[in-house]
Amino acid sequence: MKPTLIRNAMTVDVEDYFQVSAFASHIPRESWTSISCRVECNIDRILALLDEERAKATFFTLGWVADRYPAMVKRIVANGHELASHGWAHHRVSDQEPHEFRDDVIKSKAILEDIGGQRVLGYRAPSFSIGRNNLWALDVLEEAGYRYSSSIYPIQHDHYGMPDAPRFAHHPRGNNGLLELPITTMRLFKRNFPAGGGGYFRLWPYPVSRWFLQRLNHLEHQSAIFYFHPWEIDHKQPRQKGISVKTRFRHYYNLHRMEERIKALTRDFEWDRMDRIFLE
Repeated sequence: MKPTLIRNAMTVDVEDYFQVSAFASHIPRESWTSISCRVECNIDRILALLDEERAKATFFTLGWVADRYPAMVKRIVANGHELASHGWAHHRVSDQEPHEFRDDVIKSKAILEDIGGQRVLGYRAPSFSIGRNNLWALDVLEEAGYRYSSSIYPIQHDHYGMPDAPRFAHHPRGNNGLLELPITTMRLFKRNFPAGGGGYFRLWPYPVSRWFLQRLNHLEHQSAIFYFHPWEIDHKQPRQKGISVKTRFRHYYNLHRMEERIKALTRDFEWDRMDRIFLE
């Protein structure tokens, strides 16, 4: 039996295995079109998994992927899920100038709305690459017509993070500005611990992750924001050669357990779209 009636936000960052930032120096973007994609079949597995528990989610989708798989995008929308933007081709915001970022988020928003037939309200930066040094990106997002971002991760990490940022929904640029919706963390021992998915969900034993989310719902009375990627349920994906031991561990660890853990989450908690939980 699900332990709480609090609705939590399930989110999926729609990108393929070869598009992750950790592989950027090994797999150039120019080669993407020559690589066999696995994202569509993985998304179909996720849609079936969510449908089994009648759970809804928000799919932060790359424009590059949507442009090549419009039927997949339409299936996401037809199944009642929210369509949101993950940018065009997984360029980190921290690597872009303001005009480049503006073009990126406008272009990706336009193609998603054209294919999906619904307004795109949300954006998530690749690799959570909005932080203390580029908060100007939030102003650009608001000007481009987005209502919320889920791009600032309040943890300490070697590639991203803003550990002193608020843990819950807030307006970083003022009360009337863009709403920022951080990935869930747990505050323990004066430190924020990642509790909202990704590689950490594969690293922690499932009971630990479940305890984190139960504590958030019951003691802090907050909705969790959880995320994962389609490639994380695909343990048969091609193995990338020449990467570091750390990168190999982070990317491939416990992929074979991920799908069952996601299924457990959908049974143990209530899940819905970001827009329904935070904008209504």
